[in-house]
Amino acid sequence: MFDGTTCNSVHPNFIKMRSIPLANGPEGTGKIYYQGNLMPKSSARNFNNPGDDQKIMSSTQIQAAQQAQQPAEVTHTKGQKVGDTESPTSVEAIGTQAAEPDGPPPDPFSNLDQLRLSQDHVAALGLKKQLMTVPARKPSKEWFVRVHPDPAYRLETAVIEFKEDSEVYLVDKSLWSELAAESTFSLRLFLTGISRPGNVVFLWPIRLPGEDGRLDTWNQSAMEIGTNIATKQWVRVSSNRHLAAYEPCIAAASDSWGEPKWPTEQFSDLLRLAFRKSYIDNPEHPVLKRLRGEE
Repeated sequence: MFDGTTCNSVHPNFIKMRSIPLANGPEGTGKIYYQGNLMPKSSARNFNNPGDDQKIMSSTQIQAAQQAQQPAEVTHTKGQKVGDTESPTSVEAIGTQAAEPDGPPPDPFSNLDQLRLSQDHVAALGLKKQLMTVPARKPSKEWFVRVHPDPAYRLETAVIEFKEDSEVYLVDKSLWSELAAESTFSLRLFLTGISRPGNVVFLWPIRLPGEDGRLDTWNQSAMEIGTNIATKQWVRVSSNRHLAAYEPCIAAASDSWGEPKWPTEQFSDLLRLAFRKSYIDNPEHPVLKRLRGEE
C-alpha cells in the first residue's frame, strides 16, 4: 500500500509531486491525488511498486493529464472553450501568442519615390487614355512642341476663320469656289502636334500661299518651324515683333526628353474630333448665313 512518500530526486525540467491515496476507497480505485488535482492512475506511475517512488513525470505530461480532467466547456482566458473542435489541441498552442515585431513600423514617408507619379504613370497603372478632344490652334507661348513627321498626319485644306472669336471651321470642297472671294476664307496646312507639358494633341493651322503665291513672314517662319525643326526637336515657338516672324527656341533637354508618345488614332479620327461641330458642308449652314447677313 502506497504510504505517501514524496519524490526526493527531481530533474530541473520536471515538477516534484506528492501522491496520496483516496480517502473513500482502496488504492485499486485507479485514481490518486497529486498537487491538489485529480489524475487518472493510467496517466501516472504506480508508486505502490518498490522503487517507483523515485519515478517522476515531465511538466508537459502533467499538464496534458490535467487538461483531460477539465469539464467539456471551460472558457479560456481569450474566450475560447477547451475541448471545442476549433480550440488548440496542444498545451503549447493554447498559450502561444504571436510574437511582436522588433523595432518601430516602417515609415511610408521616408522614401518619396514610392509615392511620386512617373511621366508614364497612366501606362504604369495599366490604364489607356482615350482621346476625346483635339483643338485646332497655334501652339501656346509656354509650350514646347513636336510635330508628327509622317506626311499622313497633315492636310492641306480650306477653312473659314473668325479671328476675334478664335473660331475655325472646316469647309467642304464643294463650297470652295463659291467662297473664294470671302475674306474669312483661306487655305491652311494642318500639322499634327503634341505639347510638353500636358501631352496635348492638337492640329496646328498654318496659312498657305494664296492665288498670287505670296505668304507673309509670320506664316513663312511658322511653316519652317512646323515642317522641319519641330519634327526633330522639342521647340518653343516665340514671336519676334521686330522681325515680324516666329523664332524657334530649342529645349536644352530636347535629346533627353526623347520622342513623344504619339496617339494611335488615324489622322482622319483626329480631324473628326477637331471639327465634328465645326464643319460647313452646305450653303444653309448658320456660319454662311451669318456671313451673308441673314442671321
